[in-house]
Amino acid sequence: MSTMRVASYNLKDFTLDRHAAARVIRAIDPDVLCLQEVPRRLLSTWRVSDFAAECGLFWSGRHRGSGGTTIFTSLRVQVSESRHHRLRVAALQRTRGYAVIRVGPAGHQPLVVASVHLSLDADERERHAGQILRTVSGGGPVLLAGDLNEGETGRAWRLFASPLRLISPPVPTYPSSAPHRVLDVIFASPDLTVLPHRAVELEVADLVAASDHRPTWVDVDLDPQAVPTAETETEGEPVVPASTVERVEEVAADAAASSSQDDPAG
Repeated sequence: MSTMRVASYNLKDFTLDRHAAARVIRAIDPDVLCLQEVPRRLLSTWRVSDFAAECGLFWSGRHRGSGGTTIFTSLRVQVSESRHHRLRVAALQRTRGYAVIRVGPAGHQPLVVASVHLSLDADERERHAGQILRTVSGGGPVLLAGDLNEGETGRAWRLFASPLRLISPPVPTYPSSAPHRVLDVIFASPDLTVLPHRAVELEVADLVAASDHRPTWVDVDLDPQAVPTAETETEGEPVVPASTVERVEEVAADAAASSSQDDPAG
């Protein structure tokens, strides 16, 4: 096996129909599932673990501090590392964080995969995007998936798109009942081999019942000869260039924490 399917899905804290969500996920049949807005507090570990089992997937657990992000995997891939990170937010704002794993099929170079859910505040989104890029760089091919809470003109989106490239279909994902905004996306290292998108027949009733977002997914080929390391022999450039890191540091130094108004996208 050299092909790996990676999906991303915002599940609105299980406040809607999680059984419908599990049906959607089983139909997509991902090897790696990046989740946003899963329960974070009372009984959250049990609830998320139970949901993973209903989806037919495995969960490493321990997602405290992740702001409701985590990652499930299938038994078709191997996870060599799993981490959850907290992001600093303004007072009284929703907690934010991101999950990172190293994962791949047996015998193939693993990917660094991150699940992210950015803030409702533009300055905070940009600052967090920079922090995430710094964390995931330098360890091999990178795939970053999640709910950015902004479109392609947003500063965080453009920051991700500087060292990475968009590989998910530019299909609206929000709101699930009548999608018109592309909020849920997947980025990857430039030389990662991405296969043609394969549509999956999903029940619209399940999509609407499961969440206010729709999922997105991609198939990547992890043939060792087709996937470069973080630094190639020909160019020697890191996944995240020095200019991006410098800009991140400037943003972190200049941006002040500020409150944001509620947005239905969450």
